[in-house]
Amino acid sequence: MARFMVWKFDDPQAADNAVKVLKDGAAEGLVKVVDHAVVSWPEGAKKPTSHGQNEDTAKASGWGAFWGLLLGALFFLPVLGAAAGAAVGGITRALSEVGISGKDIEAMKREIVPGTSALFVVTEAIDPDRLGERFHGVKATLVSTNLTEAERSALLETFGQ
Repeated sequence: MARFMVWKFDDPQAADNAVKVLKDGAAEGLVKVVDHAVVSWPEGAKKPTSHGQNEDTAKASGWGAFWGLLLGALFFLPVLGAAAGAAVGGITRALSEVGISGKDIEAMKREIVPGTSALFVVTEAIDPDRLGERFHGVKATLVSTNLTEAERSALLETFGQ
């Protein structure tokens, strides 16, 4: 089963560093990363930048559409105003079908602000205890996830939350 996580960091560059740790964990078999995206929002910037990488080029366009839908709902559609209300509602429904609720979207909007970065990750298999060890000492906030309660607790314990 695919799992979705969003980790927020209090530094615009920290999510890029976390990707390296995540990839090392994947190389060690602690997690199977399906895809990921990084959002970086430096202080003073009007909007965040994002990038990601899908190792499977056959699936890359599908994941690109997913990230575009999610990141657009988070950071770009709100500036369009009330006229985009129906579009936002449709996007929220589409995202809820993959386990991302309107409440999750609001939490992401509230947490990912100028001066922060975020790592969005979709995994298929995860050993939260062992992967969490790789992130020990990294200050991050779990903003959204559909991990089981046990998986979520193990990761939060590692991050000291």
